Amino acid sequence: MKPILEVAGSFGIAEQYVEMYGRYKGKLDLSINHDLRNRPDGKLVLVTAMNPTPAGEGKTLTTIGLAQALNAIGEPTIAALREPSLGPCFGMKGGATGDNRAQIVPADEINLHFTGDLHAITSAHNLLAAMIDNHIFQGNSLQIDLSRIVWKRAMDMNDRSLRQIVVGIGEGNGNVHESGFMITTASEVMAVLCLSEDRGDLKQRLARMVVAYTISGEPVTAESIGAVDPMLVLLKEAIKPNLVQTIEGTPVIVHGGPFANIAHGCSSVIGTKTALKLAKIVVTEAGFGADLGAEKFFDIKCRQAGLSPDAAVLVVTVKALKYNGGAPKTELDQPNQPALISGLANMRRHLENLVKFGVPVMVAINHFSNDDDNEVALIIEECERLGIQATVSDVWAEGSQGGVEMAEALREMLNSKTASYAPLYPNDLPLRDKIETIVHEIYRGAGIKLSAKSEAKLKELESGGYGTLPVCMAKTPYSFSDQPSLLGAPENFTVQVKDVTLSAGAGFVVIHTGNIVTMPGLPRTPAAHRIHLDEQGQVAGLL
Repeated sequence: MKPILEVAGSFGIAEQYVEMYGRYKGKLDLSINHDLRNRPDGKLVLVTAMNPTPAGEGKTLTTIGLAQALNAIGEPTIAALREPSLGPCFGMKGGATGDNRAQIVPADEINLHFTGDLHAITSAHNLLAAMIDNHIFQGNSLQIDLSRIVWKRAMDMNDRSLRQIVVGIGEGNGNVHESGFMITTASEVMAVLCLSEDRGDLKQRLARMVVAYTISGEPVTAESIGAVDPMLVLLKEAIKPNLVQTIEGTPVIVHGGPFANIAHGCSSVIGTKTALKLAKIVVTEAGFGADLGAEKFFDIKCRQAGLSPDAAVLVVTVKALKYNGGAPKTELDQPNQPALISGLANMRRHLENLVKFGVPVMVAINHFSNDDDNEVALIIEECERLGIQATVSDVWAEGSQGGVEMAEALREMLNSKTASYAPLYPNDLPLRDKIETIVHEIYRGAGIKLSAKSEAKLKELESGGYGTLPVCMAKTPYSFSDQPSLLGAPENFTVQVKDVTLSAGAGFVVIHTGNIVTMPGLPRTPAAHRIHLDEQGQVAGLL
């Protein structure tokens, strides 16, 4: 690793803007955005993927490797990524910093605590929860309805037993009522921080978060609880983007970490806009498959922040295509052209969807050493038939040199094709119509079925003036549908909308579908079982 000041200096970031967190990590002072405001923006490229599978698709890995490769061919590039959550690190996925020759470092520190941003967000979230209950205990002058407190607690860990709890039990411990926990990555505080332009915007967004309703049905906000200023104090460092590096010394801004299946799935607006002022090309990623992360990147992040993306890269793998074509997960290493050909439908749909947002698209085939060459060739042939450029990425094994072909293809696409980005739907479309537009246009479903509770909430939100907000779909990442087992490219299904919640500070309405939960559980064999300190005191088993 290079000293972080050396990495910063390579992109013209003066030492005055870097707040050191040890030798290899730093935060960027927010004054850099003001001082660079007149500098033209670089080009913004989204890396997304097909639906995730047990084999792993390597979206973050590809983002890192592509940024390295672009620098290797002379295109000054910065990557903009989300911060890892302890939930998946100790749960199913393990670390989220790439791997081998395409990773960001120091990987163990980034995955575990990093600069404390997620802890600060957790603390701010729980401070608000404590202040709500204290307000009720101290007389409840706002007349909060205990059955309509919508603000839960948060923690950055998978713990299904905390999804629903009862608080206030015992003499003198407050008023008894139901509550629960969500993972920090699903917290509206996380979304608010990631969508804020500066501290002033952060304060305004925190103020308008709706946390409960009164007995008469009026919304109660964080501002009316008196929590905004102390929350802002807790977030004063977390709002600053973090600067680290790849294993080859490419700068990476890692900031914010909302999940894409239960939140909006994109790194911070501040981090992205800072990178755009510093680099010719910014490569960013959005969580899970393109039906979730990419849709929210285009319809929520870019819409709110005024960003105009220039291209998208869809990551696919031979294994993932075969899995979506019906091959058992235990046989993905074996040649199976019929399954792969069937699974190509999943890739085609994602490509069709990305084009709807007005950006040029290419495919990156994340290569595994045991991939069958004939099957790789089939993917390339299918992309050629669709008029899409496809290249093989070997960044895991070879770093930047394994991504040169991919980087050159992207450069050619950026130079030869002009994006005409537009969101999928207009702001003034009714909330139900926005949901149906996503279900029809992105998922290819026949329609939606609203629970009685959801239908009532949509009407309440629209009558309350929130009908112009975009919608954030909380949905399984494994399928275009709300049913994880429907792989490939299913059609004509009905999406079950179980609940609707308002994120007024973040500026969207969350649509809860299927069996999605905002607090994940640990799998039967969690990643925690393999994570340990080796004899030298170094973290092992995390990646």
